[in-house]
Amino acid sequence: MRALRTPQALEGASIAADAHRSTVSAARMCVRTLARFALSLVVLAFPALPSAAEQSAFPKPKGGIFGETQKVDSALPLHLQADELIYDNAGDKVIARGNVEIQYENNNLTADEVVYDQSANTLSAAGNVVVREANGNIIRAERYNVTDDFRDGFVQSLSVVARDNSRISAEQGSRRDGNVTEFSNAKFTPCSSDGTSPPLWCLAASTVVHDQANATISYQDAQFELFGVPILYMPYFEHPDPSVKRKSGFLAPGYGTSEDLGFFTEIPYYFALAPNYDFTFRPRYMTEQGVLYQGDWRHRTADGQYSVKIAGIDQNGEDLPDNRNFTEERRDELDGIRGSIETKGDFSLSSWWSYGWDVTLESDDTFRRFYKLDNILLTDRVNNVFFRGMSERNYFGANLYHFGSLLSTDPDVAESRAHPIVDYNYIVDTPVVGGELSVSANALSFSRLDGVESSDDQHMQRAITEVKWRRRLTDAIGITYTPFGELRGDIYQYNNYRDPETGEIVSDETVARGVATGGVTVAYPWIATTPGASHIIEPIGQVVARQDNVNQRRLPVEDAKSLIFDDTNLFETSKFSGYDRIETGTRVNAGLQYTFQPWSGGYAKVLAGQSFHIAGENAYENETIVCDPDGAGPDPAVTVVAPGVDDSCNPVFSPKSGLETERSDYVLGAVMAPTDAFRLISQSRFDDDDLALRRQDAQVHVLFGPVTMGAGYSYRIADPEFENERQQEVLASVGLNLTDRWRLSGGMRYDLEEEGFLTDTIQLRYLDDCFMLSVSYDEHFITNTEKEIEPDRTVMLRLEFKHLGGFRYKADAVDYVMGDQQAPNP
Repeated sequence: MRALRTPQALEGASIAADAHRSTVSAARMCVRTLARFALSLVVLAFPALPSAAEQSAFPKPKGGIFGETQKVDSALPLHLQADELIYDNAGDKVIARGNVEIQYENNNLTADEVVYDQSANTLSAAGNVVVREANGNIIRAERYNVTDDFRDGFVQSLSVVARDNSRISAEQGSRRDGNVTEFSNAKFTPCSSDGTSPPLWCLAASTVVHDQANATISYQDAQFELFGVPILYMPYFEHPDPSVKRKSGFLAPGYGTSEDLGFFTEIPYYFALAPNYDFTFRPRYMTEQGVLYQGDWRHRTADGQYSVKIAGIDQNGEDLPDNRNFTEERRDELDGIRGSIETKGDFSLSSWWSYGWDVTLESDDTFRRFYKLDNILLTDRVNNVFFRGMSERNYFGANLYHFGSLLSTDPDVAESRAHPIVDYNYIVDTPVVGGELSVSANALSFSRLDGVESSDDQHMQRAITEVKWRRRLTDAIGITYTPFGELRGDIYQYNNYRDPETGEIVSDETVARGVATGGVTVAYPWIATTPGASHIIEPIGQVVARQDNVNQRRLPVEDAKSLIFDDTNLFETSKFSGYDRIETGTRVNAGLQYTFQPWSGGYAKVLAGQSFHIAGENAYENETIVCDPDGAGPDPAVTVVAPGVDDSCNPVFSPKSGLETERSDYVLGAVMAPTDAFRLISQSRFDDDDLALRRQDAQVHVLFGPVTMGAGYSYRIADPEFENERQQEVLASVGLNLTDRWRLSGGMRYDLEEEGFLTDTIQLRYLDDCFMLSVSYDEHFITNTEKEIEPDRTVMLRLEFKHLGGFRYKADAVDYVMGDQQAPNP
């Protein structure tokens, strides 16, 4: 095949003996026309159908299923090959006949015959017409007629295979006004078929019209066929062209049933207001509770984006379900307008600085869970507004927090605020005395309302500065020494806090404290090799020295209540989780680490160790404290054995942390990953006297052929002072690929102490190239009458058809399908 330049350059061409000028003119017209034909035949291809909703199992194709619109470059050469090329001057026609093949810019056309009628300005291709486009589409037809300007055309016996293997067949196709494409007796399916049986599903219609200007596709006398059997008839429907990313209209509805809500349906309408903002109106109609009005606003700007979600209902207190044990007083409280506003934003000021928020405001703390907008087991509402900056060696963060408890054990009005909390960290870019020097600071303004008058709100302000230095040295025999030093200074100001030692209210007090820390970490790794692996045995020792005592038991504790001693913080200079408590005295941490690395891949690592408090005051040590939570004198006084208590005489952290004695509990951590298909992580803590297990966390993940498994075990000893009983739970999940399309999975959470299930789930899922089906069943057995939480079970059916959207149905929903904070499936 050669580039066409003159008629004589055609191989196998037979040319009529007419005037040379007419011949050249006709040839040039043929070349130009056939080039335009090769690129424009695709305009008659069936347009793409709409993609599924967000988070679909079938991602939306860019530019629709038939790809981006191609542009014609008239400067590129066209290649033409045919058995005969005939110039009929009498009939004013140019005819290419016999094995016609036209190639232009990676687009290929083959046909038995191509005829250009110059007088009628029409071009026709006949006999086994096949167009193979550069974007992967394949179009087949028996006959094609088109006008010279390619605005109008007609195709007979059309068949199209899109680049994603979607298929369209039609008896006829025509184009008019250069804009509207109409197909007669057309069928569309994205499903593969061997030709001997019908596809899994297809969409058939007597007339399909694609309006390119309005970017819509409409169907007349349409029916949805499943395995070749019509199951749904629609006299007319319309949807946007999928090449259009955003267009106003109705979205796929959702359906469900619930004992509390009755039968409900949600029919969203999408408003494409502008290229960078939109609004979705999502009213939910419920037979038992009425109409829940919902709206989602999204706006993308040049430097970020934000969203606002609103939900509200005019609640009739008498409609609330009887099975939730609502009192008359509670029904009266909830009667009237109930609702919530949820907004999120994230904006960039520069390459280093950003700000944003994540805030949810609600009329009451049960609204969003009752109407399935949040996970029903959500325990806390945390609102945040942030301003952050980060470079290679600097970090600055300022956060405003609002914490609202959703737990039954807390008063309805229990809330606290950080206004703000500021963190700063800087690492000096040049070594100082051969080591790394860093400076950090923290400032906090905090208040809490505990169901008392606002004049009695608790307030705390603090400012903390730390300077840290460390350097790593290695001697000639491989021992590593890491000396370090830390200086820290704090200023606390608080009022309306209760003194845990006297039980009296401290109206206003300012306290300063400081601590100097110095120490060294020494490690001596021993390496041995065997024919199949390497072994590293590494003894590690650490000495941390501070002043013997810092007066801090009377200070409030807000961020240091979560104390977990395990292998991950064995060699931390402070094992407290926050700033409000600091270690004192001298402590020695010792451990032994073993690492196994086979040459075939994988590894295993085990760390065992213990901590010793050898001098000064042990900040974790328990002592007997007599406190007065009501401030009413000695009669209601409470005696607590704990390392410290809050204003209600509750321990501020676990009295059985494992660090309360001079010799700590033993900690053991292990990670084993011999292959990519197996991973075990275990963290244990054993009593220092009798080696009794005091805490255990273990997780294992296994991939074996078509089976994936995961299991977890959690154990906590009883903490009577913390009002915690012994806890022991097992979590497990398993998934089985029955075939390459069918998958069965399940999971459960079991309380070994109560000998009962907390949650369980099972799901069956099917997914192929054009269809997704999932059926799931979920249960939870958690009761909280005060917060209207009862045991519940969920059955959910979800269907999704490629390019057509999906169908969802839920019965007795625990967490509604449109909610943002959903419980993950195993």
